[in-house]
Amino acid sequence: MKTKSIILAAGQGTRMKSNTSKVLHEIFHQPLVHYPIEAARYAGAEEVCLVVGHKAEEVMATFGETVQYALQTEQLGTGHAVMQAMDFIEDEGEVLILYGDTPLITAETIEKMLAFHRRKKNAVTVLSAIVDNPTGYGRIVRDESKHFVKIVEQKDATDEEKRICEINGGMYVFEAKLLKFALSKITNNNVQNEYYLTDTIEILLHEGYNVDAIAIMNPDDILGVNSRAQLAEATAIMKHRINTKHMDSGVTIIDPQNTYIDPSVVIGKDTIVEPGCIIEGNTSIGENCVIGFNTKIKNCVIEDEVCIESSVLTDSKVEKNAHIGPFAYIRPNSTIGEKVKIGDFVEIKNASIGKGTKVSHLTYIGDADVGSGVNFGCGTVVVNYDGQKKHRTTIKDNAFIGCNTNLVAPVTVEEGAYTAAGSTITKTVPKDSLGIARARQENKEEWVTKKRQN
Repeated sequence: MKTKSIILAAGQGTRMKSNTSKVLHEIFHQPLVHYPIEAARYAGAEEVCLVVGHKAEEVMATFGETVQYALQTEQLGTGHAVMQAMDFIEDEGEVLILYGDTPLITAETIEKMLAFHRRKKNAVTVLSAIVDNPTGYGRIVRDESKHFVKIVEQKDATDEEKRICEINGGMYVFEAKLLKFALSKITNNNVQNEYYLTDTIEILLHEGYNVDAIAIMNPDDILGVNSRAQLAEATAIMKHRINTKHMDSGVTIIDPQNTYIDPSVVIGKDTIVEPGCIIEGNTSIGENCVIGFNTKIKNCVIEDEVCIESSVLTDSKVEKNAHIGPFAYIRPNSTIGEKVKIGDFVEIKNASIGKGTKVSHLTYIGDADVGSGVNFGCGTVVVNYDGQKKHRTTIKDNAFIGCNTNLVAPVTVEEGAYTAAGSTITKTVPKDSLGIARARQENKEEWVTKKRQN
Protein backbone atom coordinates (compact mmCIF):
# COMPACT_ATOMS: atom_id res chain seq x y z
CA MET A 1 0.00 0.00 0.00
CA LYS A 2 1.41 3.35 -1.05
CA THR A 3 1.71 6.09 1.56
CA LYS A 4 1.97 9.76 0.65
CA SER A 5 2.28 12.78 2.91
CA ILE A 6 0.82 16.27 2.58
CA ILE A 7 2.48 18.86 4.80
CA LEU A 8 0.70 22.16 5.31
CA ALA A 9 3.21 25.01 5.12
CA ALA A 10 1.29 27.97 3.68
CA GLY A 11 0.60 30.04 6.79
CA GLN A 12 1.97 33.52 7.30
CA GLY A 13 2.99 33.09 10.93
CA THR A 14 2.34 36.70 11.93
CA ARG A 15 3.27 36.05 15.57
CA MET A 16 6.85 35.33 14.50
CA LYS A 17 7.14 38.99 13.40
CA SER A 18 9.60 38.04 10.70
CA ASN A 19 10.31 38.63 7.03
CA THR A 20 11.12 34.92 6.76
CA SER A 21 8.50 32.24 6.24
CA LYS A 22 7.56 30.70 9.57
CA VAL A 23 8.38 27.18 8.41
CA LEU A 24 11.90 28.29 7.40
CA HIS A 25 12.87 29.40 10.88
CA GLU A 26 15.46 26.96 12.12
CA ILE A 27 16.07 24.51 14.93
CA PHE A 28 19.60 23.08 14.95
CA HIS A 29 20.37 24.56 11.54
CA GLN A 30 17.42 22.97 9.76
CA PRO A 31 14.10 24.65 8.81
CA LEU A 32 11.09 23.72 10.94
CA VAL A 33 9.42 21.98 8.00
CA HIS A 34 12.51 19.81 7.42
CA TYR A 35 11.62 17.75 10.49
CA PRO A 36 8.09 16.62 9.53
CA ILE A 37 9.33 15.95 5.98
CA GLU A 38 12.05 13.63 7.30
CA ALA A 39 9.75 12.02 9.87
CA ALA A 40 7.20 11.22 7.16
CA ARG A 41 9.87 9.71 4.94
CA TYR A 42 11.37 7.58 7.69
CA ALA A 43 7.87 6.35 8.53
CA GLY A 44 7.38 5.17 4.95
CA ALA A 45 5.94 8.06 2.95
CA GLU A 46 7.12 7.54 -0.62
CA GLU A 47 6.19 11.03 -1.79
CA VAL A 48 5.82 14.33 0.05
CA CYS A 49 3.87 17.39 -1.06
CA LEU A 50 4.27 20.77 0.63
CA VAL A 51 1.26 23.07 0.47
CA VAL A 52 2.89 26.49 0.23
CA GLY A 53 1.49 30.00 0.26
CA HIS A 54 3.12 32.84 2.16
CA LYS A 55 6.72 33.26 0.94
CA ALA A 56 6.17 30.26 -1.33
CA GLU A 57 9.21 31.09 -3.45
CA GLU A 58 11.49 30.98 -0.42
CA VAL A 59 10.17 27.61 0.69
CA MET A 60 10.42 26.14 -2.80
CA ALA A 61 13.95 27.49 -3.24
CA THR A 62 14.97 25.85 0.05
CA PHE A 63 13.76 22.36 -0.83
CA GLY A 64 14.01 22.44 -4.60
CA GLU A 65 13.00 19.22 -6.31
CA THR A 66 13.23 17.05 -3.20
CA VAL A 67 9.47 17.42 -2.63
CA GLN A 68 6.37 18.27 -4.64
CA TYR A 69 4.37 21.46 -4.17
CA ALA A 70 0.80 22.71 -4.18
CA LEU A 71 0.06 26.43 -4.02
CA GLN A 72 -2.56 27.90 -1.68
CA THR A 73 -2.88 31.50 -2.83
CA GLU A 74 -5.52 32.32 -0.20
CA GLN A 75 -5.47 30.88 3.30
CA LEU A 76 -9.05 29.65 3.60
CA GLY A 77 -8.61 26.94 6.19
CA THR A 78 -6.93 23.59 6.60
CA GLY A 79 -9.47 21.79 4.43
CA HIS A 80 -8.89 24.32 1.66
CA ALA A 81 -5.12 23.78 1.99
CA VAL A 82 -5.46 20.04 1.47
CA MET A 83 -7.80 20.66 -1.48
CA GLN A 84 -4.93 22.40 -3.29
CA ALA A 85 -3.09 19.06 -3.29
CA MET A 86 -5.99 17.13 -4.80
CA ASP A 87 -3.95 16.17 -7.86
CA PHE A 88 -1.33 14.68 -5.54
CA ILE A 89 -3.87 12.40 -3.86
CA GLU A 90 -4.38 9.09 -5.64
CA ASP A 91 -7.42 6.82 -5.54
CA GLU A 92 -5.58 4.14 -3.57
CA GLY A 93 -3.26 4.10 -0.59
CA GLU A 94 -2.92 6.35 2.44
CA VAL A 95 -2.42 10.06 2.90
CA LEU A 96 -0.58 11.31 5.96
CA ILE A 97 -1.34 14.94 6.81
CA LEU A 98 1.20 16.87 8.90
CA TYR A 99 2.09 20.49 9.58
CA GLY A 100 5.23 22.41 8.67
CA ASP A 101 5.39 24.13 12.05
CA THR A 102 5.42 20.94 14.18
CA PRO A 103 9.12 19.99 14.19
CA LEU A 104 8.92 17.58 17.13
CA ILE A 105 6.81 14.94 15.41
CA THR A 106 8.83 11.73 15.18
CA ALA A 107 8.92 8.87 12.72
CA GLU A 108 8.20 6.49 15.61
CA THR A 109 4.94 8.29 16.42
CA ILE A 110 3.89 8.30 12.77
CA GLU A 111 4.71 4.60 12.44
CA LYS A 112 2.50 3.82 15.43
CA MET A 113 -0.32 5.89 13.95
CA LEU A 114 -0.03 4.11 10.60
CA ALA A 115 0.03 0.67 12.25
CA PHE A 116 -3.05 1.56 14.34
CA HIS A 117 -4.83 2.89 11.24
CA ARG A 118 -4.21 -0.32 9.30
CA ARG A 119 -5.04 -2.64 12.18
CA LYS A 120 -8.35 -0.88 12.82
CA LYS A 121 -9.12 -0.58 9.09
CA ASN A 122 -10.00 3.07 9.62
CA ALA A 123 -11.09 5.56 7.02
CA VAL A 124 -9.21 8.16 9.01
CA THR A 125 -7.08 8.03 12.13
CA VAL A 126 -6.59 11.11 14.29
CA LEU A 127 -3.40 11.68 16.25
CA SER A 128 -4.40 12.77 19.74
CA ALA A 129 -2.66 13.45 23.03
CA ILE A 130 -3.53 13.43 26.72
CA VAL A 131 -2.64 16.76 28.35
CA ASP A 132 -3.11 18.26 31.79
CA ASN A 133 -4.47 21.55 30.45
CA PRO A 134 -6.55 21.07 27.29
CA THR A 135 -7.80 24.67 27.15
CA GLY A 136 -7.91 25.98 23.59
CA TYR A 137 -7.69 22.59 21.88
CA GLY A 138 -10.32 20.53 20.14
CA ARG A 139 -11.45 17.62 22.32
CA ILE A 140 -11.74 13.96 21.33
CA VAL A 141 -15.21 12.87 22.47
CA ARG A 142 -15.72 9.16 23.09
CA ASP A 143 -18.71 7.14 24.23
CA GLU A 144 -18.86 4.91 27.31
CA SER A 145 -17.17 2.11 25.35
CA LYS A 146 -14.30 4.46 24.44
CA HIS A 147 -15.36 4.54 20.80
CA PHE A 148 -14.62 7.72 18.88
CA VAL A 149 -17.68 9.97 18.57
CA LYS A 150 -16.49 13.35 17.33
CA ILE A 151 -14.05 16.22 17.64
CA VAL A 152 -15.49 19.26 19.35
CA GLU A 153 -13.76 22.63 19.34
CA GLN A 154 -13.27 24.59 22.56
CA LYS A 155 -15.79 27.25 21.61
CA ASP A 156 -18.47 24.64 20.86
CA ALA A 157 -17.78 22.33 23.81
CA THR A 158 -20.13 21.82 26.72
CA ASP A 159 -18.82 22.18 30.26
CA GLU A 160 -18.51 18.41 30.46
CA GLU A 161 -16.65 18.20 27.15
CA LYS A 162 -14.27 20.95 28.25
CA ARG A 163 -13.11 18.65 31.04
CA ILE A 164 -11.89 16.07 28.50
CA CYS A 165 -8.09 15.91 28.47
CA GLU A 166 -7.68 14.05 25.16
CA ILE A 167 -7.05 16.69 22.51
CA ASN A 168 -6.86 16.69 18.73
CA GLY A 169 -3.23 16.80 17.63
CA GLY A 170 -4.22 17.98 14.15
CA MET A 171 -2.40 15.21 12.28
CA TYR A 172 -4.19 12.46 10.40
CA VAL A 173 -3.95 9.38 8.25
CA PHE A 174 -6.69 9.09 5.60
CA GLU A 175 -7.55 6.43 3.11
CA ALA A 176 -6.80 8.38 -0.05
CA LYS A 177 -10.04 7.66 -1.89
CA LEU A 178 -12.15 8.59 1.13
CA LEU A 179 -10.18 11.78 1.72
CA LYS A 180 -10.95 12.91 -1.82
CA PHE A 181 -14.62 12.02 -1.33
CA ALA A 182 -14.87 13.92 1.96
CA LEU A 183 -13.03 16.99 0.63
CA SER A 184 -15.59 17.22 -2.16
CA LYS A 185 -18.35 17.47 0.45
CA ILE A 186 -17.03 20.10 2.88
CA THR A 187 -18.24 23.70 2.74
CA ASN A 188 -17.24 27.05 4.21
CA ASN A 189 -20.64 27.63 5.77
CA ASN A 190 -19.28 28.85 9.11
CA VAL A 191 -18.44 32.07 10.92
CA GLN A 192 -14.90 32.17 9.52
CA ASN A 193 -15.98 31.27 5.96
CA GLU A 194 -13.21 28.67 5.91
CA TYR A 195 -12.98 25.03 4.90
CA TYR A 196 -12.06 22.92 7.92
CA LEU A 197 -10.26 19.61 7.54
CA THR A 198 -12.02 18.33 10.65
CA ASP A 199 -15.32 18.52 8.74
CA THR A 200 -14.12 15.57 6.65
CA ILE A 201 -14.15 13.45 9.78
CA GLU A 202 -17.77 14.26 10.51
CA ILE A 203 -18.67 13.46 6.89
CA LEU A 204 -16.96 10.06 7.01
CA LEU A 205 -18.56 9.23 10.36
CA HIS A 206 -21.97 10.12 8.92
CA GLU A 207 -21.29 7.81 5.99
CA GLY A 208 -20.60 4.97 8.41
CA TYR A 209 -16.86 4.65 8.01
CA ASN A 210 -14.50 3.77 10.86
CA VAL A 211 -12.86 6.75 12.53
CA ASP A 212 -10.65 6.57 15.60
CA ALA A 213 -7.90 8.44 17.42
CA ILE A 214 -4.63 7.14 18.82
CA ALA A 215 -3.26 9.00 21.83
CA ILE A 216 0.51 9.49 21.84
CA MET A 217 2.55 9.11 25.00
CA ASN A 218 4.43 12.40 24.63
CA PRO A 219 2.33 15.50 23.83
CA ASP A 220 5.50 17.37 22.86
CA ASP A 221 5.24 15.62 19.48
CA ILE A 222 2.34 17.85 18.45
CA LEU A 223 3.76 21.14 19.74
CA GLY A 224 3.33 23.84 17.11
CA VAL A 225 5.70 26.76 16.67
CA ASN A 226 3.86 30.06 16.22
CA SER A 227 6.16 32.50 18.01
CA ARG A 228 9.80 33.03 18.91
CA ALA A 229 9.06 31.83 22.43
CA GLN A 230 7.60 28.58 21.10
CA LEU A 231 10.61 28.24 18.79
CA ALA A 232 12.87 28.40 21.83
CA GLU A 233 10.64 25.91 23.67
CA ALA A 234 10.76 23.45 20.76
CA THR A 235 14.53 23.87 20.50
CA ALA A 236 14.92 23.05 24.20
CA ILE A 237 12.78 19.93 23.85
CA MET A 238 14.71 18.73 20.81
CA LYS A 239 18.01 19.46 22.55
CA HIS A 240 16.91 17.36 25.52
CA ARG A 241 15.90 14.49 23.24
CA ILE A 242 19.20 14.55 21.35
CA ASN A 243 21.39 14.79 24.44
CA THR A 244 19.43 12.06 26.20
CA LYS A 245 19.88 9.76 23.19
CA HIS A 246 23.65 10.25 23.32
CA MET A 247 23.82 9.73 27.07
CA ASP A 248 21.75 6.56 26.74
CA SER A 249 24.35 5.40 24.19
CA GLY A 250 27.28 5.84 26.58
CA VAL A 251 28.32 9.47 26.07
CA THR A 252 28.97 11.65 29.12
CA ILE A 253 27.45 15.11 28.71
CA ILE A 254 28.41 17.05 31.81
CA ASP A 255 25.86 19.84 31.41
CA PRO A 256 23.09 18.87 28.95
CA GLN A 257 21.34 22.21 29.33
CA ASN A 258 24.40 23.98 27.92
CA THR A 259 25.35 21.52 25.21
CA TYR A 260 24.01 21.83 21.66
CA ILE A 261 24.32 18.84 19.33
CA ASP A 262 22.67 18.63 15.91
CA PRO A 263 20.43 15.60 15.25
CA SER A 264 22.81 14.32 12.55
CA VAL A 265 25.84 14.08 14.86
CA VAL A 266 27.26 10.66 15.83
CA ILE A 267 29.30 10.25 19.04
CA GLY A 268 31.04 7.11 20.29
CA LYS A 269 30.77 5.68 23.79
CA ASP A 270 32.89 6.91 26.68
CA THR A 271 33.42 10.27 25.04
CA ILE A 272 33.04 13.25 27.40
CA VAL A 273 31.42 16.48 26.23
CA GLU A 274 32.05 19.41 28.54
CA PRO A 275 29.74 22.42 29.01
CA GLY A 276 29.19 25.02 26.32
CA CYS A 277 29.96 22.81 23.32
CA ILE A 278 28.26 23.21 19.94
CA ILE A 279 28.54 20.23 17.59
CA GLU A 280 26.96 20.71 14.18
CA GLY A 281 26.24 19.15 10.82
CA ASN A 282 27.63 15.85 9.60
CA THR A 283 30.07 15.39 12.45
CA SER A 284 31.17 12.03 13.80
CA ILE A 285 33.18 11.71 16.99
CA GLY A 286 34.83 8.48 18.04
CA GLU A 287 35.16 6.73 21.38
CA ASN A 288 37.04 7.93 24.47
CA CYS A 289 37.36 11.51 23.27
CA VAL A 290 37.23 14.64 25.39
CA ILE A 291 35.48 17.62 23.84
CA GLY A 292 36.47 20.48 26.13
CA PHE A 293 34.28 23.35 27.21
CA ASN A 294 33.22 26.00 24.68
CA THR A 295 34.37 23.95 21.70
CA LYS A 296 32.58 24.30 18.35
CA ILE A 297 32.80 21.50 15.77
CA LYS A 298 31.08 21.51 12.39
CA ASN A 299 31.14 18.82 9.68
CA CYS A 300 34.21 17.05 11.05
CA VAL A 301 35.43 13.48 11.50
CA ILE A 302 37.03 13.05 14.92
CA GLU A 303 38.62 9.66 15.50
CA ASP A 304 39.06 7.81 18.81
CA GLU A 305 40.86 9.20 21.88
CA VAL A 306 41.13 12.75 20.61
CA CYS A 307 41.22 15.65 23.08
CA ILE A 308 39.95 19.04 21.93
CA GLU A 309 40.12 21.99 24.32
CA SER A 310 38.14 25.20 23.75
CA SER A 311 38.69 25.29 20.00
CA VAL A 312 36.85 25.69 16.69
CA LEU A 313 36.97 23.02 13.96
CA THR A 314 35.15 23.04 10.62
CA ASP A 315 35.03 20.63 7.67
CA SER A 316 38.16 18.73 8.69
CA LYS A 317 39.45 15.41 10.00
CA VAL A 318 41.29 14.68 13.23
CA GLU A 319 42.95 11.29 13.55
CA LYS A 320 43.22 9.25 16.73
CA ASN A 321 45.18 10.35 19.80
CA ALA A 322 45.56 13.91 18.55
CA HIS A 323 45.39 16.85 20.96
CA ILE A 324 44.00 20.21 19.87
CA GLY A 325 43.87 23.47 21.79
CA PRO A 326 43.14 25.34 23.79
CA PHE A 327 42.13 28.18 21.48
CA ALA A 328 43.05 26.53 18.18
CA TYR A 329 41.23 27.12 14.90
CA ILE A 330 41.06 24.25 12.42
CA ARG A 331 39.63 25.58 9.16
CA PRO A 332 38.16 23.63 6.21
CA ASN A 333 39.98 20.88 4.30
CA SER A 334 42.50 20.13 7.02
CA THR A 335 43.67 16.74 8.23
CA ILE A 336 45.26 16.51 11.65
CA GLY A 337 47.21 13.28 11.85
CA GLU A 338 47.57 10.67 14.55
CA LYS A 339 49.21 11.86 17.80
CA VAL A 340 49.56 15.41 16.50
CA LYS A 341 49.72 18.28 18.99
CA ILE A 342 48.01 21.51 17.92
CA GLY A 343 48.44 24.01 20.73
CA ASP A 344 47.09 27.38 21.76
CA PHE A 345 46.50 30.14 19.21
CA VAL A 346 47.33 27.92 16.25
CA GLU A 347 45.39 28.20 12.99
CA ILE A 348 45.39 25.45 10.37
CA LYS A 349 43.76 25.91 6.95
CA ASN A 350 43.63 23.55 3.94
CA ALA A 351 46.61 21.63 5.27
CA SER A 352 47.60 18.11 6.24
CA ILE A 353 49.65 17.59 9.39
CA GLY A 354 51.49 14.26 9.63
CA LYS A 355 51.70 11.81 12.50
CA GLY A 356 53.36 13.02 15.68
CA THR A 357 53.97 16.57 14.48
CA LYS A 358 53.90 19.31 17.13
CA VAL A 359 52.55 22.80 16.46
CA SER A 360 52.49 24.02 20.01
CA HIS A 361 51.58 27.70 19.87
CA LEU A 362 51.18 30.98 17.98
CA THR A 363 51.46 29.56 14.49
CA TYR A 364 49.61 29.80 11.16
CA ILE A 365 49.78 26.93 8.66
CA GLY A 366 47.78 27.39 5.47
CA ASP A 367 47.85 25.47 2.18
CA ALA A 368 50.60 23.13 3.34
CA ASP A 369 51.58 19.48 3.39
CA VAL A 370 53.44 18.71 6.60
CA GLY A 371 55.08 15.35 7.22
CA SER A 372 55.39 13.33 10.41
CA GLY A 373 57.59 14.18 13.38
CA VAL A 374 57.91 17.85 12.47
CA ASN A 375 58.36 20.46 15.21
CA PHE A 376 57.15 24.04 14.79
CA GLY A 377 58.62 26.75 16.97
CA CYS A 378 56.23 29.45 18.17
CA GLY A 379 55.42 32.32 15.86
CA THR A 380 55.82 30.38 12.62
CA VAL A 381 53.87 31.67 9.63
CA VAL A 382 53.29 29.84 6.37
CA VAL A 383 53.04 32.76 3.94
CA ASN A 384 50.68 31.23 1.40
CA TYR A 385 49.20 34.23 -0.45
CA ASP A 386 51.01 36.51 -2.88
CA GLY A 387 48.12 38.93 -3.29
CA GLN A 388 46.62 37.08 -6.24
CA LYS A 389 47.08 33.34 -5.77
CA LYS A 390 47.47 30.82 -2.98
CA HIS A 391 50.59 28.64 -3.05
CA ARG A 392 51.47 25.44 -1.18
CA THR A 393 54.30 24.74 1.19
CA THR A 394 55.83 21.28 1.73
CA ILE A 395 57.56 20.36 4.98
CA LYS A 396 58.87 16.82 5.01
CA ASP A 397 59.33 14.33 7.85
CA ASN A 398 61.33 15.25 10.96
CA ALA A 399 61.99 18.82 9.92
CA PHE A 400 62.49 21.45 12.64
CA ILE A 401 61.02 24.91 12.07
CA GLY A 402 62.64 27.51 14.30
CA CYS A 403 60.67 30.18 16.17
CA ASN A 404 59.40 33.13 14.13
CA THR A 405 60.15 31.50 10.80
CA ASN A 406 58.30 32.78 7.72
CA LEU A 407 57.94 30.13 5.01
CA VAL A 408 57.14 32.01 1.79
CA ALA A 409 55.25 29.66 -0.53
CA PRO A 410 55.82 27.93 -2.79
CA VAL A 411 58.69 26.50 -0.80
CA THR A 412 59.93 23.13 0.45
CA VAL A 413 61.73 22.14 3.63
CA GLU A 414 63.24 18.72 2.98
CA GLU A 415 63.41 15.78 5.38
CA GLY A 416 65.35 16.40 8.57
CA ALA A 417 66.13 20.00 7.69
CA TYR A 418 66.16 22.90 10.18
CA THR A 419 65.32 26.56 9.81
CA ALA A 420 67.00 29.08 12.06
CA ALA A 421 64.84 31.17 14.35
CA GLY A 422 63.72 34.43 12.80
CA SER A 423 64.38 33.33 9.21
CA THR A 424 62.32 34.17 6.14
CA ILE A 425 62.68 31.10 3.96
CA THR A 426 62.10 31.61 0.23
CA LYS A 427 64.13 28.74 -1.24
CA THR A 428 64.23 24.99 -0.69
CA VAL A 429 66.09 23.90 2.43
CA PRO A 430 67.90 20.65 1.49
CA LYS A 431 67.72 17.45 3.51
CA ASP A 432 69.50 17.58 6.88
CA SER A 433 70.54 21.19 6.24
CA LEU A 434 70.09 24.41 8.21
CA GLY A 435 68.34 27.26 6.45
CA ILE A 436 69.30 30.72 7.70
CA ALA A 437 67.70 33.79 6.16
CA ARG A 438 68.19 36.78 8.43
CA ALA A 439 70.49 39.81 8.70
CA ARG A 440 73.71 39.41 10.70
CA GLN A 441 73.50 41.08 14.13
CA GLU A 442 75.51 44.28 14.55
CA ASN A 443 75.85 46.10 17.90
CA LYS A 444 76.34 49.90 17.97
CA GLU A 445 78.36 50.61 21.11
CA GLU A 446 77.13 53.55 23.25
CA TRP A 447 74.34 54.26 20.74
CA VAL A 448 71.67 54.72 23.46
CA THR A 449 73.89 57.02 25.54
CA LYS A 450 74.53 59.28 22.56
CA LYS A 451 70.85 59.34 21.63
CA ARG A 452 69.87 60.49 25.13
CA GLN A 453 72.46 63.24 25.12
CA ASN A 454 70.96 64.67 21.91
